[in-house]
Amino acid sequence: MKTKTLLGGLLASLMIMSGAAFAQGSVRVEVYKSAYCGCCGKWVEHLRKNGFDVVTKDVDNVPAARKTLGMPDQYGSCHTAKVGSYSVEGHVPADDIRRLLSESPKAIGLAAPGMPQGSPGMETSTPQPYETLLVGLDGKPQRVFARH
Repeated sequence: MKTKTLLGGLLASLMIMSGAAFAQGSVRVEVYKSAYCGCCGKWVEHLRKNGFDVVTKDVDNVPAARKTLGMPDQYGSCHTAKVGSYSVEGHVPADDIRRLLSESPKAIGLAAPGMPQGSPGMETSTPQPYETLLVGLDGKPQRVFARH
């Protein structure tokens, strides 16, 4: 009888915890991009496939959006995004964004400068190695966050 009660309580606890996790929903990402950029749309698709709640905002001036989000122009790409309190510049993989949110470093955010061939949204048969940089609060690369 005690085992049955214990198992019932455990099951009820698991149901409550899973319901709380479901209620929190996925992480929201606001992407600022040109309406005419195809690779930006592919990056958005990559994020959605990886469980992010993505809202796109077509803008005429991506560099101005980047500046508003605090990311220096030297890390510029074709799109910029806001995830929580962080900026994400360029074709940064979803796993890097998850890790950023998990580790919560003091930083502006992440950048994959330029448009690296083989990054999410820039898939190609000849991918090139690239790095995701953690951009410090001073606007300088704090460190290489990930190598791809």
